[in-house]
Amino acid sequence: MRNPRNDAASVTPRASGHRGQRNPATPRPPREPREGPERSCILTRETGERGALVRLALSPDGEVLPDVHAKAPGRGAWIGVDRAALDAAIAKGRLKGALSRAFKTQAITIPDDLSDRIEQALQRAALERLGLEARSGKLVTGGERIVKAARSGQLHALYHASDAGADGAGKLAQAWRVGSDREGSGVRGLELPVGRTILSLALGRENVVHVGVTDRPAASRVGEAIARWLHFIGPVPSSVSCETESQGASAAGTSAAAQTTTKQEFR
Repeated sequence: MRNPRNDAASVTPRASGHRGQRNPATPRPPREPREGPERSCILTRETGERGALVRLALSPDGEVLPDVHAKAPGRGAWIGVDRAALDAAIAKGRLKGALSRAFKTQAITIPDDLSDRIEQALQRAALERLGLEARSGKLVTGGERIVKAARSGQLHALYHASDAGADGAGKLAQAWRVGSDREGSGVRGLELPVGRTILSLALGRENVVHVGVTDRPAASRVGEAIARWLHFIGPVPSSVSCETESQGASAAGTSAAAQTTTKQEFR
């Protein structure tokens, strides 16, 4: 479901489209300079850094499972498409053919809920990243703390729970614009497709509605994890969550299944 707050707050214009359509204007998160291997999507043959694609691996009994941390042993296959494109590839048999070639075997089983498992795994990875940064002291929560960080120029990314109030989010965004000397720019935080209950559990704190990232590298790490999750959900109009306007894509609304974690993901 589109969220009108994100629509109105869009800073980077994008072509209109419904969920599942690939939009080349979707902003990608900024990346810290680093050397690393690229991977090729088995469905589109497009290449990209490992962190931007999702790895699939085979369980011992030949079941295809998500391996979003790319730690499972053995041969892997990589995908860079969104959920709608993946569902279409599964329905048409294209995914099975591509996986058979990648794994060099016909003895594979694609679970009916593979897309759900990937979405859940990406959501969990993004929330775990937020939790790690919180435990490292690189996040602030609570309106007053975020306003203080924003006005002092220490805020590098801003996120809101899906059930956050528009007034509260707007006040924090205004403080951020003032503190970063960007008044009138329209820059604002990103509404995540999870409510305050899930966000609070991820950060180990009570009633987390707004999250500010006060460390630049942490903002990049969080932005990458969230962008990969939201890219898979499907492109919708974006708002800007990071001080660099290419950070992140937005999504509002996700399946009920994505509110839970998946036991099937390779750890």
